[in-house]
Amino acid sequence: MNILVFPGQGSQKIGMGKLFYENFPIARNVFEEVDETLKFKLSKLIFDGDIKELSLTSNTQPALMAVSIAILKVFLEEHKMNINQKFKFVCGHSLGEFTALCAANVISLKDTANLLKIRGQAMQEAVPKGEGSMAALISSDFSKLDNLLEMVKKIGVCEIANHNSSEQIVISGHTSAVQELVKNSSKFSIKKALLLNVSAPFHCSLMMPAQIKLENELKEITFNEPDLPIICNYTAVSEFNPLKLKDNIINQVTNKVRWKETMEYAHNNNINKVLECGSGKVLSGLFKRFSKNLNVHNLETIEDLKDLEI
Repeated sequence: MNILVFPGQGSQKIGMGKLFYENFPIARNVFEEVDETLKFKLSKLIFDGDIKELSLTSNTQPALMAVSIAILKVFLEEHKMNINQKFKFVCGHSLGEFTALCAANVISLKDTANLLKIRGQAMQEAVPKGEGSMAALISSDFSKLDNLLEMVKKIGVCEIANHNSSEQIVISGHTSAVQELVKNSSKFSIKKALLLNVSAPFHCSLMMPAQIKLENELKEITFNEPDLPIICNYTAVSEFNPLKLKDNIINQVTNKVRWKETMEYAHNNNINKVLECGSGKVLSGLFKRFSKNLNVHNLETIEDLKDLEI
């Protein structure tokens, strides 16, 4: 059984998806529709722009989604199939869950692009610049992490943002608290702690203004039944109910991405092949380290498209 996964922030790079745009009309249509929706040549920024501008979260989020959807549409067209013929589940990491909703026809490409632009801007504006940070923690033993989080709580908000694997957790919150946690991490069995180059503290309670804004935007949008179940970041279980899918994507903004549990859920539901669709190999790497029994593939280039058997 196969699962389709979509990348999150950090996987962006200049030139991603460009050859699909140049060689496949169905991919070109995706980029043109996103450009038209956002009233901005996002495709020009993606293909030939400046990485700093592309890495602004209000650009990164719709950009990564557009690239993934364009590549997916080419893949489905080349194989003459629908998404639910070959995949049991679909999911994505953070913004990648919006890509999953679009891929499963829960929301339109136009609505997805708009929502991600708004989500990105709202997340950027939720905390004044410099006052929020994130850090990646690498360890084989997180048993003392709760004590460490408790210790820095008196300084400010500091919460788990992503539980990516048994060896990697990302924390998020006020810069002063995150820096204090990084400074003291080795005393609490954390092997390595690295401050991340991000523009805001995502997936923590400081994102509540962004969550409220997204919730208001979503009131106007109807969610359709998905073509296949979506494993949600907020619950780490598959969901088919459109109202629950909407609730989960709202709650995701201030809550941790439960990626380790997502991989466990997929594995426990007889998934043996993983396809990461879009820019980068972050999620593929996590799946490979999670289980050597999984057959993991990337769909990022035209060469990948030629070599792939699903």
